[in-house]
Order: sequence, then C-alpha cells, then structure tokens
Amino acid sequence: MPVNNLDSLLHTVISISRQAGEKIMEIYGGEFKVDVKEDQSPLTEADLAAHHCIVEKLSKLSDFPIISEESSEIPFSQRKQWETYWLVDPLDGTKEFVKRNGDFTVNIALIHRHKPILGVVYVPVKRQCYYAANTIGAFKQTDNEVAQPITVKAVNQEKLVIAGSRSHVTSELEHYLNNLPEHELISIGSSLKFCLVAEGIADVYPRMGLTNEWDTAAAQCVVEQAGGKVVELDGQELRYNNKESLLNPYFLVFGDNSHDWAGYAKS
Repeated sequence: MPVNNLDSLLHTVISISRQAGEKIMEIYGGEFKVDVKEDQSPLTEADLAAHHCIVEKLSKLSDFPIISEESSEIPFSQRKQWETYWLVDPLDGTKEFVKRNGDFTVNIALIHRHKPILGVVYVPVKRQCYYAANTIGAFKQTDNEVAQPITVKAVNQEKLVIAGSRSHVTSELEHYLNNLPEHELISIGSSLKFCLVAEGIADVYPRMGLTNEWDTAAAQCVVEQAGGKVVELDGQELRYNNKESLLNPYFLVFGDNSHDWAGYAKS
C-alpha cells in the first residue's frame, strides 16, 4: 500500500486504536496482575492485549514492518533497511494505568524516512482521539462527535504554561523549570503532554528524561501537523530509526517557534 494513501490509512488506524482501547478498558475495570520487565518498567495484561490487537490488524492493513514496545527486539542491521514502518506503543503510560488515573494512551505512528507521517493518540478512558497525517492536519475527536482541527498557540510572555511528566521528574527538568519565568505547570501522564501543546493548552513540554521512540512518534506527528515542533536540545528535529538504540535524546515540544525554548536548558 503506498504511503501517499494517508487519508484512508488514517481512518483505519483510528479504528484500530479504538479497538485496542476497548481491550484495555475491559481489563482496567477489574483486577489485574502487574509484572516488571527487565528495565524495571511495569507490564500488565492490558499492554499485551492491546499489542496483539494492534499488530494483528496492522499486519492485515499493509506489508509495512512493525515495531511495538512489546516486540522491539529487532536488530538495527535489519530495521535500518526499512524506509517505512509502523511504530506502536500499545499502552503508553502503564504506570498511570496501574494507578487508575486515566492518563494513558494508545499510540500508533507510521514512520517514513525517519519521520512520523501519520500519528494516532487515543485516550481510552475519555474516548478521545488526537490524530494527524502529513498534508491532512491535526484533529481532536471525542467519542463520535465531529472532529475538530487543533493548532498550537502563540506564547503568552506574561505566564507560560508548561506540560510536565507526572511520573518522571529529573534534576535536569527541575533546572529547566527553575530557569523559566513565571509559569503554570500541568502534570499529566503519557503522550498527553504532547497533545496539550498541539491543542494550544500548553506552550512547551520539556523532556529531560529517558523515553523510547514508540513513546513519542505518534504524538510528534500530531504536534507537527498542528504547527508545532519536536526537537532535540540542539535544535535538531527528533528522528527515528537512525541508530542502534531506540532510546530518544532529551527533547523539547513547543508551539511558538519564535521563543528560545532551548535557552532555559542552559546553565
């Protein structure tokens, strides 16, 4: 299937994300076991149920290879040959899922030549979907209501609004926040921090901590199609599948490109 058929792909991926969300919610409402992976991150049967649902349906949708958080052990020697592939986090925010605070998402992205060209971020608890694709724009849809286009906002110098991690506070992030002028911090889990920037609620999301490529790709597409940027601290665009490790460097997500967001990270 050609990657220029993004509109058709996008609507199908939205449907797949909703189906995965239903699998997650079936488990969310009951008792569930929490295992611990080698990297000490939590794993639940909801992660696996969503993973199997998404991989099965994406495999039927196209011949593009798939990297999912729950099946990511693919050698770089193999995946560096890929021009186009799916990048999936079946349940982004497992810690929030375990805490039952609702701040978790299903993330599905299509990567083409190291860049996300399609992204869907689905919030199962709220039945909300943020989605985007190249040349199509960025949208937010709640349940079956009419989808609304979303855009980033111009910065308000008098009071910045910062999206921050609920579960990952580092000394580098504290340094960044201390360098900011007066600001309000909205703490929220998963890729919802990206979405706050994309829909013009937050000005910036500084990530001074470890993330994996599947954590960010779908939401990066949403932010970029909404008019924002996702860059490393040196200003380079965050890119995918160009190195052995699938860990991301520190990065900044922002809406207003006229502001020097990276300056606050400097000592």
